[in-house]
Amino acid sequence: MKKFPTILKYSSLAAAIVVGIAACNKDIEEPQRVGYSPVSVDDKAGTWKTYILASSSEVAVPAPSAVTSTDYVAELATLKGLTTNLSQEQKEAVVYWGAGAVYRWNEIARELSARYNIPPASNAEGKYPVPDAANPLADPKFPFANPPYTARALAYLSVAQYDALVSAWNYKYKYKRSAPSKVDTSIPVALPVSALPAYPSEDAVIAAASVTILKAMFPGEVPYLEAKMKEHLASRQWAGMNVTSDLTAGTDLGNAVAAKVMGRAKTDGMGAANNQALTAGMIEAAKTRGIKEPWLSQEAPLRPPMLPNYGAVATWNFDKTTLAQIRPAMPYVVGSAEWQKELDELKAIQNKQTREQARIANYWADGAGSYTPPGHWHRAAANAANEAKFSEVRMARTLALLGTAEMDAGIACWDTKYFYYTPRPQQFGLKTSVGLPNFPAYTSGHSTFSAAAATVLASIFPEQADKFNAQAKEASESRIYGLIHYRVDCEMGLKHGKVIGDYAIARGKADGSGL
Repeated sequence: MKKFPTILKYSSLAAAIVVGIAACNKDIEEPQRVGYSPVSVDDKAGTWKTYILASSSEVAVPAPSAVTSTDYVAELATLKGLTTNLSQEQKEAVVYWGAGAVYRWNEIARELSARYNIPPASNAEGKYPVPDAANPLADPKFPFANPPYTARALAYLSVAQYDALVSAWNYKYKYKRSAPSKVDTSIPVALPVSALPAYPSEDAVIAAASVTILKAMFPGEVPYLEAKMKEHLASRQWAGMNVTSDLTAGTDLGNAVAAKVMGRAKTDGMGAANNQALTAGMIEAAKTRGIKEPWLSQEAPLRPPMLPNYGAVATWNFDKTTLAQIRPAMPYVVGSAEWQKELDELKAIQNKQTREQARIANYWADGAGSYTPPGHWHRAAANAANEAKFSEVRMARTLALLGTAEMDAGIACWDTKYFYYTPRPQQFGLKTSVGLPNFPAYTSGHSTFSAAAATVLASIFPEQADKFNAQAKEASESRIYGLIHYRVDCEMGLKHGKVIGDYAIARGKADGSGL
C-alpha cells in the first residue's frame, strides 16, 4: 500500500472511508467528521485561566531532546516505519481520531452515559438496590447515569481536558518542537499539519486526561477505555503526526492534570447526594413554606427519590450563598387558582394532543437509555465547535464552559426541587408517555439545563443564538406536552437556567481567550 505523503492524499483517504461507512449505515443523521486545520492554533492559550491548576506551569514537563539529537533522529526513523503498510482498520482509526481528540472523547463519554442511564429495577423484596461502585458490572450497574450524574461526568471530563491543554500549550510554545514532518519532509502524513508545535502531543494529553476521568466515572469500562486510548495514541503515529516522546510527554501531563481534577471530584459532596435520610426533613421544611401536598413517587413499589441531596454538591461558577440567592421563588400551590389553570391546560393537552406536540415531547424526552439533556447539549456544542474549526484547546474551553454550567444547572435545579418538594401532575390523574421522573416537579430540569446551555452557546456562537434559544424553549415546552410539568415549572426553569449560564459566560469573558 502507498504512503500518504500529502494532505491531498489524506483527503482522498478520508473521503473513501467515509463513503464506505455511509454505504453500510442508512441511519446516519449527522455528517461524518474528518480532520481539519483549525482557523487559529490559539498560540497564546498557555496563558488562559484554568479551573483547577493554579497556573499552566503547575505540572512540570521536561524539555524534549533536540531535533538534531541521535534519539530524535531514531524516533523519526521509527515513525516512518509505522506509517507504512497500514491495514484498513488502522486507516479508519486515523480518520476517526483525526476528527478531533476532544470531539471523540466527549462522544465516547456521551455513549457511556447512555449505556449506563438505566434506573435500577426493584427486586423480589420490593426494594431498589443501589448501584455499587466497587462492583460496577453487577445488577444494577454502576453508575446510574441520570441527568445530574451525566452533567457531572461531562463537566469533570471537559475541565480536565481544558486544564491539561492549556498546560500543554504553555509547554508547546516554550519548547517549540515542530511536527515531525516539518523536521523531516520525507515523513508521510495522513492528517492536516498546522503550525502548532508537536511536543507535548495534544492528542496524548487529551486521551490520558479523558481516560483518567472516565475510568473514575464508569469503573466497569476500564478495559474498553484503555483499548480506546491505545488505539488513539497509535493512530497519531500511523498518521505520521507524533514521535514517541511527544506522546509520552503528553500522556504524563494528561495523567497528572486529571489526577488533580479528580481531587476536586472526590471532595465535591457527590458521595452524599443520594442521602435518603434527609428526605423526611425536606418534606417537613417544604410544608412550612406553604407546600400543601408534597411530591410522592408514583411507582410501585415506591421508589426512593433520586439524588435528594445533589443540591449540596459543590458548584463551579458561583458559591453556595449565590445558589440560595438565585433560587426561584415559591411556585403555585395545589388548590390555588393559578395551579388549577395550569392543571386544566395539561388536561386539555391530554385530551387533544397534537402530532407536533407529541413529536416535540418525544424528541426532547432524553430518558432512560439516552445521554440525557446535558449530553444532548454537549453534542450540539461539540458539533458547533467542530464546524467552526476550533483548535483542540478552544473546543475544550467551549465544552468546559458548557459542562460547568450544566453541572451548576443540575445542582441549582435539584436544590430547588427538594427545597419546595412540589408534586407532579401525575398525582392528580394525568398520564405521560415520555417516562416519569422520580423526583419533585419544580423546577423543570430540562428547562434549567437547556436555558443554561443555550445561554453559554449563544455567547460563544452569536450567529447561532436564535437557534440555540429556540431549541431551549422547545425543550422546555416538551415537558408540558409530555404532561409531566406545569407551565410554571418550565418558565421558571428557563429563567433560572439563563442566570446560571450568565455566570459561566462571565467566567469565560475573564479567562484571557479573547471571547
